Amino acid sequence: MVASFRSIQDAFEFVSFGPEYEHNAFLCKRTGKIYCQSEVGGSDEELPVDLDDEQKYIAIPHKNDLDLGKRLALDFTAQFPENEFEKVRDIFRHKGAYARFKDILERSGILAQWYEFEAKAQEKALRKWCEVNSIEISG
Repeated sequence: MVASFRSIQDAFEFVSFGPEYEHNAFLCKRTGKIYCQSEVGGSDEELPVDLDDEQKYIAIPHKNDLDLGKRLALDFTAQFPENEFEKVRDIFRHKGAYARFKDILERSGILAQWYEFEAKAQEKALRKWCEVNSIEISG
């Protein structure tokens, strides 16, 4: 199966935009086409009725499926002084953690570094996911 890596990245971002299962995307194993659906909004795209057929489609993972949520943020903050690391770890025990996390990074002047770190980790994890699922990447 061949699929565009950019399309897989776009679908991954769509799926990861909200909580798990709020947005879903499926890659057709035969054509490489990606179908997206959302629980919060309608879609103009006609979806195949057999999207749940794992022989034909593979679900694009959510960032949490690839361990790219809280753990990744804590990996990034491991470079902080210990008291800041503890503060960030405490933040992730409550709702709205990412907004507060990003506020800390912005005040520290390292928000851009976080986005670069996150993007590299996501690309690496998605490429590995493609490899594990025998998806040949184009582009």
